[in-house]
Amino acid sequence: MLGFVARRLAIALPLALGAATLVFVLMESAPGNAADLLLGDRPVPPEVRQRIEQVYGLDGPPVERYLRWLGALFLRGELGWSHSRSRPVATAIREAIPATVSLAGAALLLHLLSGILLGVVSAARRGRWTDKSLGFVSLALYAMPTFWLGLMSILILSYFVPILPASSIESVGAAHWSWAHRLADRLWHLVLPASVLGLASAAATMRFVRAGVLQAMAQGFVRAARARGLGGKRVLFVHALRNALIPVINFTGVSLPVLLSGSLVIEVVFAWPGMGRLTYDAILAQDYPVILATTWLATVMVVLGSLAADVAMAAIDPRIRLTEQRNTR
Repeated sequence: MLGFVARRLAIALPLALGAATLVFVLMESAPGNAADLLLGDRPVPPEVRQRIEQVYGLDGPPVERYLRWLGALFLRGELGWSHSRSRPVATAIREAIPATVSLAGAALLLHLLSGILLGVVSAARRGRWTDKSLGFVSLALYAMPTFWLGLMSILILSYFVPILPASSIESVGAAHWSWAHRLADRLWHLVLPASVLGLASAAATMRFVRAGVLQAMAQGFVRAARARGLGGKRVLFVHALRNALIPVINFTGVSLPVLLSGSLVIEVVFAWPGMGRLTYDAILAQDYPVILATTWLATVMVVLGSLAADVAMAAIDPRIRLTEQRNTR
């Protein structure tokens, strides 16, 4: 297992470098530059423009600027300076992470609970109206664009039936409230974006669980468990569901970094001040250090999430552990 983890970590560095390099090339290929946005439409003397480019590290050829960013990252642990927010990139990311973690955590909890539970119910009611209804709803949610689902939820639950806040992480003036009142207000603002993000991804998980449970119910170990006199619920939840969770864990390991890095669409639609909104604003401002840093972190989290999923699958399924042990010999 340790050899497996070491091999995955060895792959992570070139993968993250490749992603950061590709993003930098795409940004350089885009029209305009950050200096134009900083200076605006007014004509300025050439020495002023040159000074601004030097201050914000926009001078020099693209390869030199990219190597400077890599050197600052690996030699000094610095992510650069955000010219759009006038602060270090690390500070901007540190301020955005709590909002993203709260949103991602709530969405992941809703995603797993609803996806697994509804998948089991759908498999247990195979062919009945419950199974068909859940299948239709899951396909509809999976096919809907996330931004459209978010906008429709705001229209229905914040405008026509105003029971949930439409945007932001807290109410105006909440900073002066008591901690209990402020916590309740933040949880109330969290309901709508977390539900949209969690239920949209739970639709795919439900299909995975349903297919896995139905496949497991036809296997020999399930028939053997029934032959030993085990009840239907025990066979379903202990034997069949455990085998069906293996693809779900793999899917969750890949989707978790996306949640942690912040769903850009959801955070923009709901004005949520997290990593996704930070990246979106940086793209509009052509703030290269912020875009490179968030891309780098997202790539690292994808690799770590995939690694965690593989370790979890090996812990659940002994066959994966045995295969890994044979490969390391």
